[in-house]
Amino acid sequence: MKFQLAINMERMDASLDMRDVARHTIEMVQMAEEGGFNIVWAAEHHALEMTIAPNPFSILTWWAENTSTIRLGTAVAVAAYWHPIKLAGEAAFVDLISNGRLEFGIGSGAYQREFDRMAAGLKQSDAWQHMQEMLPLVRALWQGDTEHNGKFWNFPTATSCPKPVQKEVPVWVAARAPITYDYAVKNNCNIMSWPLTRGMDEAQTYMDRLNEAVAANPGKKRPTMAMMRHTALYDRKEDWMSPVRAAQRQLSQFENLFKNLGGVIDGFPKEIPLESVANRAEYDPQMLTNNLMFGTPDEVIAKLKPYQAMGVDDFIYYASMGYGLEEQKRSLELFCKHVIPAFR
Repeated sequence: MKFQLAINMERMDASLDMRDVARHTIEMVQMAEEGGFNIVWAAEHHALEMTIAPNPFSILTWWAENTSTIRLGTAVAVAAYWHPIKLAGEAAFVDLISNGRLEFGIGSGAYQREFDRMAAGLKQSDAWQHMQEMLPLVRALWQGDTEHNGKFWNFPTATSCPKPVQKEVPVWVAARAPITYDYAVKNNCNIMSWPLTRGMDEAQTYMDRLNEAVAANPGKKRPTMAMMRHTALYDRKEDWMSPVRAAQRQLSQFENLFKNLGGVIDGFPKEIPLESVANRAEYDPQMLTNNLMFGTPDEVIAKLKPYQAMGVDDFIYYASMGYGLEEQKRSLELFCKHVIPAFR
């Protein structure tokens, strides 16, 4: 099993200085490179302090200048927010300046609130169509002159300038629905999956969908399957509630965004008061501890082994959940020192 890091610049409230957050983020990326991670991922989100990522390629350019070997990925570039020529060129530039380290993740986007501001009139549930028109276009532009007359974009002959250094840039899609697994296999895309806070049965469902898609497409290469979980390691078992509290807080903000409840003030989503959700299963502390990658190093190693056994190729360590900066660094240090060596 290989390991990848997903990390955002994030502020859950205005008490953190953004410069401290930026320093922390690059230090985490460098720790991951030194500790044996093979990919680090930057997201794309807009007008939200909890995921500060207005251009993932700017972030990857920053990371490229401060690293030398770790691969650099977008998780994900939101197709509907881009023009194909610009997206192809931005991605290729990162591949160029990083000497061929780009991993290109593309997807549909997450929050209706963002679509209301970035692509007015578009429903998030329809944005998969933009992704499916965009991906073959970007690949074609990387190869040379291309013209296009499609549903969402039209342009005369153009190409990507620059071109990627890699002959074939690895492409990733985020997948939950069976149709997306089938699309990934048919189009030679690797897969990022995220069971959110659900249990191992959800993870197994995703593996089953991958296996079914591979079986339905004979002759196609099996994609790399990466699975993401919020991750927090600690030295003492009695510290288990610390990441749980951070996760509960972030979950309440995510619920606000996913349900488009409003209440985002100066970029900070309003939290749903914990006392109002304390009895709901999705906020249960024991469930969060069991299902997320929380624990001491030995506990996390034991939690990861079933993922490896079911066929997960790469584990994505999702560091961003409003956990304290020092706690995040200690967690990553423990993971690099104890967990990664256990899977070599």
